[in-house]
Amino acid sequence: MAVPKRWIPSAAEERERARVAAALGEAGFVLPGSLNVRSYRCGKANCACHHADAKLHGPYIQWTRSLEGKTVHRRLSQEQLEEYQGYFDEAKRVKDLVSRLEDVTVSMVERDPRWTQP
Repeated sequence: MAVPKRWIPSAAEERERARVAAALGEAGFVLPGSLNVRSYRCGKANCACHHADAKLHGPYIQWTRSLEGKTVHRRLSQEQLEEYQGYFDEAKRVKDLVSRLEDVTVSMVERDPRWTQP
């Protein structure tokens, strides 16, 4: 994508953009969303999880993500978590790289003189 002349990046900004672009080009498979380990009280009033010294159900590993505008939860086994952890880690790495690219771009456009207050 061509950059308008007024937005010419500094040498440092261009170097950072190139580093991020190269790292993004090496991206592997990614799983979106977040992981939580949760324990629950059930809906059965006479269950042990409702007593004062409650032993909650779980812990359960929960993967939460958005799918077509709706929040979706899935429980993962420990084995699944171990197998998928690299995909979750890669998703975080890619998000961090995109954030760095956004920071560089914001730095560049902040130099636009039209941002000055009247």
